[in-house]
Amino acid sequence: MPFIPHTEEDVSEMLRAIGVESIDALFDEIPESLRCRALNAIPQALSEMEVAALMAARAREDGEPLSFLGAGAYDHHIPAAVWQIATRGEFYSAYTPYQAEASQGTLQLLYEYQSMMTALTAMGVSNASLYDGASALAEAALMAVRANRKSKSRRVLMPRSLHPDYRATVRAIVASQGIELVEVAFDRSSGATDRGALEAYAGQDYAALVIPQPNFFGVLEEVDDLTDWARANGALSIAVVNPVALAVLSPPGDWGGQGADICCGEGQPLGVPLSSGGPYFGFMCCRKDFVRQMPGRIIGRTLDLEGKPGFTLTLQAREQHIRRSKATSNICTNQGLMVTAATIHMALLGAEGLARVAAASHRQTARLAARLTGLPGVQPLFSGPVLYEQALALPAPAADVLRSLAGHNLLGGYDLSARYPELGNALLVCATEKRTEQDIGIFAEKLGRVLRARTEARCPVQPKF
Repeated sequence: MPFIPHTEEDVSEMLRAIGVESIDALFDEIPESLRCRALNAIPQALSEMEVAALMAARAREDGEPLSFLGAGAYDHHIPAAVWQIATRGEFYSAYTPYQAEASQGTLQLLYEYQSMMTALTAMGVSNASLYDGASALAEAALMAVRANRKSKSRRVLMPRSLHPDYRATVRAIVASQGIELVEVAFDRSSGATDRGALEAYAGQDYAALVIPQPNFFGVLEEVDDLTDWARANGALSIAVVNPVALAVLSPPGDWGGQGADICCGEGQPLGVPLSSGGPYFGFMCCRKDFVRQMPGRIIGRTLDLEGKPGFTLTLQAREQHIRRSKATSNICTNQGLMVTAATIHMALLGAEGLARVAAASHRQTARLAARLTGLPGVQPLFSGPVLYEQALALPAPAADVLRSLAGHNLLGGYDLSARYPELGNALLVCATEKRTEQDIGIFAEKLGRVLRARTEARCPVQPKF
């Protein structure tokens, strides 16, 4: 049902203006026999989140799978007001706000978004979004090579614990520009970046070190130590973060002694639905020292000749997008509608609401891991602390297990063995605040059934004579 913001007073005023006593009078041509009576069978009111869960459960009866898949895109609750407001014509049909005098509403919203992102990340400045998290990291790598005047190497250290799709995207974008990506191993015990492997690059010329938090395995990295290592070795630090996780984790601007230099990531958790993979949006923040190297739009707040506040695109010329390899960036029209939704989402939830979402997701993941590791042969893959994803070792190939779970209308996670064959039969599972105790119980029961069936198929009971 559409979100209707009118109060009772608003409705009464409109009725008086058109000379009608009541809303019912507007439909007096409908015969009495066709009018709906009292709806006595309707249950008592539920909260918006409970209603959404109820309707999702009804939809699953028609085949919508129960998802425990994260791996970079997360099934968070999105308040209905977010997209009711974002899809208003003023936002939904707005184009690039080059003409400031005709685009003050859009420009102010983008300025508010930038303000929220700098508060969330504790960084000095934010742009007004990029295409997605993976391409945002590519832009950050290009930016770091430009901004690090001390480095001549055009090399970037990139942990293997970073999302494999991010690594592939960055390589596709920057390799043709002569930038080398050097992968750093992860510790097979903790799942975090291997500090010993990183130390092998100490004293060498690298433009930047990428630091994911949490990393692809859901493990929390030692970000203070990594940030200080980068600075001590003349490299810039590029934080790749989950924006909801920052509500409960230390923000990149506070990492180490002086904070990270650049911060980027995927904005999908901020009010953007999964929607078969997109569209999403990327975000980027940085220290003020590097603002002139930042790609994408930046909105500034100023005063006009009459002293009234106004908003405008700033620090960038339109021509920067058409100068090919000499341009600061080639991103032009970006994901403004997604940013609009994210701004509304952050405004509705606030700092406390985002923290509750992150804490609830962590709590449900811990419960999920406890239930699943209670099954024979299922064990945690890493010992490092996690937020709301958990890597598990299985007693059977993950691809086969996921295929069987899909037959039970359940998305059981991400097959890690496809991208990390050295991990063997490994599965990455995720639980957000939307996953209930009942959902977790269903997953545990289905997974247990699949694993038992495979065990029985390998070891059939011998007949007795």
